[in-house]
Amino acid sequence: MEKASDKLKSWKKLASHYGRFKKIEMKDLFAADTKRAKKYSIDLEHFHLDYSKNRINEKTIQLLTDLAEEVGLKEKIKAMFSGEKINFTENRPVLHIALRNCGNSPIYVDGQNIMPDINAVLAKMRKFTEEVRFGNFKGATGKKLTNIVNIGIGGSDLGPVMATAALREYWAKDINCWFISNIDGSACEDVLSKIDPETSLFVIVSKTFTTIETLTNARTCRKWLADALGEHAVSKHFVAVSTNAKEVDKFGINTDNMFGFWDFVGGRYSMWSAVGLSIALAVGMNNFEKMLKGAHTMDRHFAEADFDKNIPVILALLGVWYNNFYGFNYYGVIPYDQDLKYLPSYLQQLDMESSGKSVNALNKFVKYSTGPILFGGAGTDVQHSFFQLIHQGTNIVPIDFIIPAISHNEIGEHHEILIANALAQGEALMRGKTVGEAAEELRRAGKSPSDISLLKRYKTFTGNRPSNTIVIKKLDPHTLGMLVAMYEHKVFVQGVIWNIDSFDQMGVELGKQMALSILPELQGNAEGIHDNSTHNLIKLIKKIRR
Repeated sequence: MEKASDKLKSWKKLASHYGRFKKIEMKDLFAADTKRAKKYSIDLEHFHLDYSKNRINEKTIQLLTDLAEEVGLKEKIKAMFSGEKINFTENRPVLHIALRNCGNSPIYVDGQNIMPDINAVLAKMRKFTEEVRFGNFKGATGKKLTNIVNIGIGGSDLGPVMATAALREYWAKDINCWFISNIDGSACEDVLSKIDPETSLFVIVSKTFTTIETLTNARTCRKWLADALGEHAVSKHFVAVSTNAKEVDKFGINTDNMFGFWDFVGGRYSMWSAVGLSIALAVGMNNFEKMLKGAHTMDRHFAEADFDKNIPVILALLGVWYNNFYGFNYYGVIPYDQDLKYLPSYLQQLDMESSGKSVNALNKFVKYSTGPILFGGAGTDVQHSFFQLIHQGTNIVPIDFIIPAISHNEIGEHHEILIANALAQGEALMRGKTVGEAAEELRRAGKSPSDISLLKRYKTFTGNRPSNTIVIKKLDPHTLGMLVAMYEHKVFVQGVIWNIDSFDQMGVELGKQMALSILPELQGNAEGIHDNSTHNLIKLIKKIRR
């Protein structure tokens, strides 16, 4: 794209449309069109998106899809799927879609079909997970390994944490999963205090096997195990997901139990690879592959559907509409399913690490907003925390509601109450409550004229606050794959529109570099050059620790 995004014709037309449309009320749009919900809904298998509760009309969608056309989205999608090096700052292809290429059609990188290598790793994962789950791969004392401890950080942790929690109903009955990511010693201690070394299998996930947080935690766990069972036990209780065979061997892990992955898969897109080994150990390789097939279903939909009927594209365009024209620089993801409680944390990395960029493909600083701030949590819990702001705050936050129609635990009327709450939130955000409606409600409640005068504005909801509702039949491996792939592609589309590289993460580097320079000062007598605040804080903390 030769122009900055905000200089494009379609962008300027959207700005003009926004000027005419910004005061339109959604409830008036619903009143004028009894078929609005059907018009702004998309179905894919047992997956339903209702995006009718948005500040849009047919003209809006047309202009947004025109923007997608003008930025060359079709060509960019083809480029990603064909293995072109669209990660332009690192000169790499972006091929997480190859990891779940269930059709097994050839995908080439530098002239070589990568599918045989991917299939070989999947086969190795199947063999190993079945040996562990069936008790053939035992610990050093001959006991079955039933405590799976994943040691990683970032994408090597957030994906496995989210997916294993989401698929809790599919775990083997005797398996428990644990996760250590934070360098805080309490993270290690919390897990190690609850498990038995004889039945524990540690999965160290680090591509380079040099990540300081992961390796520090791994060494602590190694010492704990060796102290309990002896050095010879390490190879029976540790496996690695890495590409650094030399360091893996040096750690004491049999390299036959090392699972590789590739530079064309970024960390936040990697749970579909051997990074998801802990997921496969928990739920079994059959269910892991069902998750891959669900993602593949969304991949094909994304690659083939017209933009106005394309779930990830529509969600991305709505995000651009609010972020860049309305100035709504936040959005929330609220799953009404307890097992999806970690999905918002996972999506924070996916979205904000991908879209938190301020330099475009023209090597220019952008003058428009890119990545919004994402937050969320499980409904109904969050209704009693930040939903006060969502309904009556001065910041308007577009919301994605995710609702499974069927629960894994149909206890009494729990699930009907849960769904009623989810649907009510979307309707309340859209409709709101006027001052007159609030006054009448207070009057019917028997309040005095003075109380009504005092309270009516406090009881008012502005409404006209946008949301999407995603209904799935049931949370299972296939549906989870579809859901995560949907958000991956949404983020990709927004990166194309903003003309940024969604696949590097250089913003995480500076703080890590500076931490490495401060560490020797905390551990000894070295002194570095810092601002006065940092210098004084180092001195204070050293004094307290002494």
